[in-house]
Amino acid sequence: MQRKPQPNNRAAGMIKIAAYSAAIAALIYVSPFGIMLSSASAAEGLRITAPSVAITEPDGDQTAIFAGGCFWGIEGVFDHVKGVKRAEAGYAGGSAQSADYSTVSSGTTRHAEAVRIFYDPKIVSYNQLMQIFFSVGLDPTQLNRQGPDTGSQYRSALFPVTAIQAKAARAYLAQLSAKSPWGKKPVTQIESGTFYPAEAYHQNYMAKNPSDGYIRANDAPKVANLRRLFPARYR
Repeated sequence: MQRKPQPNNRAAGMIKIAAYSAAIAALIYVSPFGIMLSSASAAEGLRITAPSVAITEPDGDQTAIFAGGCFWGIEGVFDHVKGVKRAEAGYAGGSAQSADYSTVSSGTTRHAEAVRIFYDPKIVSYNQLMQIFFSVGLDPTQLNRQGPDTGSQYRSALFPVTAIQAKAARAYLAQLSAKSPWGKKPVTQIESGTFYPAEAYHQNYMAKNPSDGYIRANDAPKVANLRRLFPARYR
């Protein structure tokens, strides 16, 4: 399902979003916190065990790249995490020539919708970012999809940018696979590839479009779960 409005076809995109919003309206309820939540987000609201393998990160600001379905929601989550200086939507795992939304949406470019996170490891570590990602960002047991979005571009993957991150990612996935909190093993992969920033209209999309039907149903619950499960990390 392609649900993001194209720059040259925004009216058609809004019609699709309106239709989608009507279809999922029955799934929406008001939480005890007074926030609109979707019952479909239950797998994304489970605080999982933190990584058991400790790592020591270099001094200075670092970057991390996570892919977990629609990049609107993943970016929106990390925009609210203390220690994250900036989150950027983009594409990882494919080539520069095809790193644009309309081409990536075909599912044939090897890209994944991803988010690049610039963070201060003195405030929030890579291990803590991974714990948040798996707790509130996605359902890592879904293969080549997240929620209503299907295709390999919506796969879940970690793209370590340092050897230390790669070690941490391997250890954490092994830990989660050995004793899965979701009842079945995660299908998240560790991949390599260059990150390419997405088009300007995708950046900060959640913050700019809080009333968007897709955002309300699928992405706002992620931020609500972040605040509920990691209050000390929420800003």
